[in-house]
Amino acid sequence: MVKSLNNFSIQKGNTFPLGATLCDEGIQFSMVNSRDEDAGIVLISKKNPAEKTRIPFPEGCRMGNISSMTVKNISNDDYAYRFYEGDLEYVDPYSGRIHGNEVFGVKDDSSYELSSDLDLNGFDWKDDKILCTPFSDSVLYLLHVRGFTRHSSSKVAHPGTFLGIVEKIPHLKELGITAVELMPCYEFEEYRKPEERKKSPDYNALTDANSSKVNFWGYQNGFYFAPKASYAAGDDPCYEMRCFVREMHKAGIEVIMQLYFPDHIKSGMIQDVIRHWVMKYHIDGFHLKGNKIPISLLATDPLFANTKLLYDYIPEEEIYSLESKPKYKNLCVYSDEYMYQMRKFLKADPDMLSEFVRLEKRIPERTAIVNFITNYYGFTLADLYSYDVKHNEENGENNRDGCNSNYSWNCGAEGKTKKKSILNLRTKMMKNAMLALFFGAGTPLILSGDEFMNSKSGNNNSYCQDNETGYVNWNTTKSATEFYEFMKQLVAFRKSKSFLKLFDELTMSDIAQCGFPDLSFHQEEAWKADLSGDKHHIGMMFTEMVDATKEKKASGDRRNVLGTKYARLYYVAFNMHWEERKFSLPNLIKKAKWNQILSSGEDAVNVSAGSSVSFEVPARTVVIFEAK
Repeated sequence: MVKSLNNFSIQKGNTFPLGATLCDEGIQFSMVNSRDEDAGIVLISKKNPAEKTRIPFPEGCRMGNISSMTVKNISNDDYAYRFYEGDLEYVDPYSGRIHGNEVFGVKDDSSYELSSDLDLNGFDWKDDKILCTPFSDSVLYLLHVRGFTRHSSSKVAHPGTFLGIVEKIPHLKELGITAVELMPCYEFEEYRKPEERKKSPDYNALTDANSSKVNFWGYQNGFYFAPKASYAAGDDPCYEMRCFVREMHKAGIEVIMQLYFPDHIKSGMIQDVIRHWVMKYHIDGFHLKGNKIPISLLATDPLFANTKLLYDYIPEEEIYSLESKPKYKNLCVYSDEYMYQMRKFLKADPDMLSEFVRLEKRIPERTAIVNFITNYYGFTLADLYSYDVKHNEENGENNRDGCNSNYSWNCGAEGKTKKKSILNLRTKMMKNAMLALFFGAGTPLILSGDEFMNSKSGNNNSYCQDNETGYVNWNTTKSATEFYEFMKQLVAFRKSKSFLKLFDELTMSDIAQCGFPDLSFHQEEAWKADLSGDKHHIGMMFTEMVDATKEKKASGDRRNVLGTKYARLYYVAFNMHWEERKFSLPNLIKKAKWNQILSSGEDAVNVSAGSSVSFEVPARTVVIFEAK
């Protein structure tokens, strides 16, 4: 039922901001109106959604391609709205809140209708602020809001929601996470209506006629200004997402949002979206996804100077002058190169040692770089060493979907096994991967659940799995618990060592004038390294300058505090070969001693002496020594 204007009073509005805005006179509505047709708003009664009032934009309310008006004598408590152009009705793309998609899941009823609403509730941010944690000090953690706590094993009161993540803050802090990266958490339609399914190239009348595939991940066109209603535990997603951000900041954890923009989304809107989340939700950073991201425009926007912007390519020459170098690196390269090349090195593919060396020490001059072994696309860490090939049959596409080039290795058996030797090798390979990641110069990123061996049973493309396959299983088996303890130790080690928290790439020279370069490479002989194709082992030695004064004060030792600095050495022996390999440790000064502090294997490699020491590292093993 469409009503006439009745008692509504209309006046000319301001062109900006776009969308609906509360003002003293009422509510202002502004929309991009590029079609030469009748256009306006449809007010929808919240008490009776079938009751609608159609209000066209009056004459003289258009500037350029933007029409705007203020509707007086109207309460947001009474109405939602949609825009219309001619016979076409649609949800306001700038709406801060969306109605009609509050329940996540498949809907075969094509009669449902989304509508727009205002985000009007106030929020007490208290002393909250964007944290600006340097990339050099960061440990990132990638998660899906629903999938992270939806599994019953998460044991949270609000599974699958923003508040569910808040309940897991103690876990994130214990692990040492400094920032979470959220897969799309703005409003999107996770299902396809029946008529849309039939137009799809993968439509199968026999199997898909009465069902719809869920877009669990959300990489599609979305309503970019509104938090996803089904990720809220209550009826106010805007309030809950702000609570989530505030609590994360209180715990010292940044919030980075993924934003996926298809090619048709204009640069101006992308910029508006980021401004919205920074200003209204205190978001710390954005991982931008899409082919036409205006990264130079965004990188030079002064509002985003302290906002992390992650993208697969950063055109430094368009953003910085030749002489300039940022004091705070807010731009970060986020690409697959490290993931795929490192996977090949870890399973001992030929000609990968030189790539390993290059990628482990790489830091761009003006930007940061994020490294990862696993991501939401592809295998989990546990599956990376449990499956040779993908197993996506449950996706309903005859296993054609998902990446075929995973560079994975099942370690001797495909999938689940009870053979202890294979299980031990899988654990060792996972530890090798994480040791490579956390001893690399780039900012490490962990896929949620990898820290306790979460598996997707070989599915490397769980985009449609709103079920236990797509959820994180909070694995508490003995092996998972032991691996989690290893991960905590590894994260804590990285965060405590200055030689792993780098703003610039190491020079491989004695820049501290201590007698050792900041980074050097070794193999069978100290100070010599052959990076040819048949080699799969390398020793990396790092030099950390330690302030004796601070160290003694930290330990409570007040004796003989002279304030001098000294060099502490760390040697990391990577042997990815299928046979044991010989390494030699560099000479040390008198009284100094090499001690093993960490290993991916079960057996210790004992060395002790001030002179050069040769030793054997078992096959597919990483060993770390400290000398002081």
